[in-house]
Amino acid sequence: MENIQNSRDSSNNTQPTDEHIKTLEGKEALEKLKHIATKAETCFFCTNIKTGLPLSVRPMAVLDVDDDGNLWFMSMKDSTKNTEIASDPFTHLFFQESTNSGFLNIYGITEISTDQQKIDELWKPLLKVWFQGGKDDFNISLLKVVPTNVYYWDNKHGDMVAFAKMAASVVTGKTMDDSVEGNLDF
Repeated sequence: MENIQNSRDSSNNTQPTDEHIKTLEGKEALEKLKHIATKAETCFFCTNIKTGLPLSVRPMAVLDVDDDGNLWFMSMKDSTKNTEIASDPFTHLFFQESTNSGFLNIYGITEISTDQQKIDELWKPLLKVWFQGGKDDFNISLLKVVPTNVYYWDNKHGDMVAFAKMAASVVTGKTMDDSVEGNLDF
């Protein structure tokens, strides 16, 4: 049975939908989320998505994806981002792992925390660029994004196979789509 209702219309519609739509569940979904989110070259963290126009967008780096699928970020307590989250916890994250693969679209609810034990756990020396007082900086807060809806786009066999199939498609004129996409349900 075709899974048309789950397609985000990223297919070129030349192949059966069930060949490239695959919902991942449980451990497999969590592994896909962790892989893409922690390897991503880009993450855009959007706030003010329900209460304000235009929404606020900024690049951020995920520090961790825990075993429950929650994504952890560090932020200044007095930032505009934290103020927006305090009044509207709904957030939207976009991840891009590489040019042609590894994309995530995540809706979630964000919680602000100042748990020092978790800050110590997530601290990396490079974070001192933003938090001059180190991991004990009084202005550090954590943002825990609890996903409510996660959708991914990737390729089935890795970038090299996907590239080979794209090249063969150009030569033969036949679509050889190696894409896969779907919901991630944990």
